[in-house]
Amino acid sequence: MSALDISIIVVYLFGTLWLGFALSRGQTTVQDYFTSGRQAPWWLLMASIVATETSTVTIVSVPGFAFGNNLTFLQLVFGYLLGRALIVWLLLPSYFRGDYFTAYQILAERFGGGVSRLASMIFLATRNLADGFRLFATGLVLSAALLTLPATTTIAATLFPGIPGETTVLFVSLCTLSLTVILYTSLGGMSAVLWTDLLQLSVYLLGAGLAALVLYNLIPGGLSEIISTASTTGQLQIFDFSWDLSRDYTFWTGLIGGSCLTISTHGTDQLIVQRYLCSQTQRGAARALLLSGVVVLGQFLLFLVIGVMLYVYYIGYAPDAILTLSGGGPVPTDRIFPTFIVTQLPNGFRGLLVAAIVAAAMSTLSSSLNASAAATLGDFYMPATQDSHTAQQYLALARRSTIVWGLVQLLVACVAIEFSQQVINEVLGISSFSSGLILGIFLLGLGGYTRRSAAYAGICVGAVTMTSVRLLTEVSWQWYALVGTVATLLAGVLADRLADRRFDG
Repeated sequence: MSALDISIIVVYLFGTLWLGFALSRGQTTVQDYFTSGRQAPWWLLMASIVATETSTVTIVSVPGFAFGNNLTFLQLVFGYLLGRALIVWLLLPSYFRGDYFTAYQILAERFGGGVSRLASMIFLATRNLADGFRLFATGLVLSAALLTLPATTTIAATLFPGIPGETTVLFVSLCTLSLTVILYTSLGGMSAVLWTDLLQLSVYLLGAGLAALVLYNLIPGGLSEIISTASTTGQLQIFDFSWDLSRDYTFWTGLIGGSCLTISTHGTDQLIVQRYLCSQTQRGAARALLLSGVVVLGQFLLFLVIGVMLYVYYIGYAPDAILTLSGGGPVPTDRIFPTFIVTQLPNGFRGLLVAAIVAAAMSTLSSSLNASAAATLGDFYMPATQDSHTAQQYLALARRSTIVWGLVQLLVACVAIEFSQQVINEVLGISSFSSGLILGIFLLGLGGYTRRSAAYAGICVGAVTMTSVRLLTEVSWQWYALVGTVATLLAGVLADRLADRRFDG
């Protein structure tokens, strides 16, 4: 990393802070803070949805997937598109029948406050645990960039004697990222989140596009060589119609499992639902959601094509680099794209790509903090105080809650320093494990069932079912949302019918 690369990263971080300060004016209520006054245009919401669902893992792992496999990852995106259409039809109208700023306030109307608080607790626990590990993963990228500067380890050893320099730099990187996100999110609220999402989307797409251009120019045969080589090795395969439930990335896991996962994450998760609540109209929210699917499809196609080109380049022109990277063992595909960034991109481009990876993470983290604060106030504090505080007092509490959740995520990231990458992957799988439970309860309410006992029974049975599936079967994680949804919904319906029969008797 050159001074120019580091300067680009620093300028980006300060730019996001400035945006948060600039957007902090004019907020007088928690509705302004959490829903941007319901005045956000659809194109800004669309960009924010795409940026929020794109993480560091996406930018690093999707090219690695194509490098080591093929293009079958796209089948999952087909499910994303179908799931979005079903959300517009089934769930979106519910969010425009009242003045909400959390997804779970709808459950309070259907089942009472206990069920909504339980759903909100599941969201808060899983979201902040997973995003703490996402922060850790991003800190690894930033610290790796800083460690390329000779003075970094020297300064770290001087300031923190007795502690390994790599650990110190990682801790400083985590604090820098976390405090930056906490500051601009707590100051600017949802408006800052939306506009910085647009900035971050632009940065990481520009960075990925430039990397693809550099990579393409390193392959002498150009497009014809890429297609010829990738076709021979099966790298261009898109469809796999296997019905094996243990296999990831088949047509059926993508279309069915992916659509159910999208309905749960984009239809009932506060992280994404909060974007719809920023729209003035249901039609604007629907347009933002549907078109975000098209952008995601193009985005994933870009990352996958980069992975295919990486395969052609390294196998044909830099095989020694692969041997060095693998050490004679399996190739660590998640390290392929970062290795290319560090070794092949010119000065300035490296800084832009690192900023792009940081941007993808910061988008998800800022959204997570604002959504967590909204759930804390909307589902717990405000119902308990029964609107006894002034608008300014609630606004101050919203900012404090944002800061607290940011510190929680930083704590999780610091604890994660002691864990292996495998543990991280397990924790990140929590969201797909629990998302089906919440969707099942939403569908139970949409079906006209309102008994609180039925909702509790559904969640309990769904949780037991998902634990059994996770521990006792080889079913792909892409089916988890569907299995959890069906188990929760059926158990809730059965419990409601049994209650009817008992009361009739």
